[in-house]
Amino acid sequence: MYSTHAVINWTPSAKDAALAACKWPEDALHFIPDWVYTSQAVYDQEMEKIFHGRSWNYVALEAEVPNTGDFKRSYVGATPVVVARAGDGSINVFENRCAHRGAEFCRHGQGNATEFVCPYHQWSYDLKGNLQGVPFKRGVNKQGGMPKDFRNEDHGLLKLHVTTRHGVIFASYASDMEPLEEYLTPEILKDFDVVFNGKRLKVLGYYKNELPCNWKMYHENLKDPYHATLLHSFLVVFGLLVAGNNAAMITDPVHGRHGTMASAKKEDKYAAVSDENKKEMRSFHEGMRLRDDRFLDFVKEFDSPWSVTMQTIWPNLVVQREMNTLGVRQIVPNGPDSMVMQWTMFGYEDDTEEMEQHRLRQGNLMGPAGFLGLEDNEAMKFVQEGVRRSSTDRNVLKLDANHVGSTDSLISEASIRAMYRYYRDVMGF
Repeated sequence: MYSTHAVINWTPSAKDAALAACKWPEDALHFIPDWVYTSQAVYDQEMEKIFHGRSWNYVALEAEVPNTGDFKRSYVGATPVVVARAGDGSINVFENRCAHRGAEFCRHGQGNATEFVCPYHQWSYDLKGNLQGVPFKRGVNKQGGMPKDFRNEDHGLLKLHVTTRHGVIFASYASDMEPLEEYLTPEILKDFDVVFNGKRLKVLGYYKNELPCNWKMYHENLKDPYHATLLHSFLVVFGLLVAGNNAAMITDPVHGRHGTMASAKKEDKYAAVSDENKKEMRSFHEGMRLRDDRFLDFVKEFDSPWSVTMQTIWPNLVVQREMNTLGVRQIVPNGPDSMVMQWTMFGYEDDTEEMEQHRLRQGNLMGPAGFLGLEDNEAMKFVQEGVRRSSTDRNVLKLDANHVGSTDSLISEASIRAMYRYYRDVMGF
């Protein structure tokens, strides 16, 4: 895919030894060891136990594959997959790896096809991933070919289990996954269903960028309201997320793996920040104004107390609702020190032309060069450089130290603690 990192083919003993050397600090809730972000053995274990384990992974929106034959390339963890709609209307997800010699047979990002044909030896598959054709299966002139007991149905593509909710497609390697609604929990589902409320979606565009950081840092970043009130000048100057606003960090109460950072913007277009809070916020710049105030317009379109919700759905999905700009971000791990972010911006089919233009205008908040995205990308790069090169070996998580999970305070790391408690259980640390 995008990877430039070295691939290590571990022997079982070498991998076990590398993992055995990974010891979590004794005060597990309040410290994160650096090797979580840098170890190749840990990364490989994450692919196996998290992305290929018991999880529902986001792969696409139904709006991207509305018709028979429509397909999209996607990923589950670092594994390439194809999402395709078959003639019976079903959505199918299977690995983008020919069952013959392992070639990635699907080379286009999106399109429409009646079948998938591997470019190497032309094995062909239907839209459900079943093998349907093998050239020279019986050989030539009674010589060569496949053995008599070769059966096409034994050599289809590796298929994943699929579920959908209100136009969002998830896939899993696990055959016994709980229903998506149970996986998300009612607390997370509440804000998920605000955005995905059954209305037909309309894709407005895409971004894609690589970040030189570990994939988990992006989960941390959106479970970290502390940084949002300090790093982002745009948020604090224009009142989108300010200490003192009505806000919450909502964590799923069952496992602590999902979260929603939520805030309610006040009526004023520009933030009213107390002198006391200004002293704590170096990113607040008095007198900063926009040349086009329409950018800050908030059209209340949902039955929700929040103007901003940023949801992290474990292990690879971010659902963003920032005023009237809507989107999903797919996290694609790319080695211990790299990840690819795939952004899909959307609205609704019944949006007016005015609302669509408003969503596109506000969309400049997001993406790799957005008013907000740019600062996060740089900060996470700095963190990865620090943990990779330093002689110390742990990160501190002591804000709001007595809480794990949901909190009404923006000055808290309680949700990050909950995520890593779940992570340690899954990984066996």
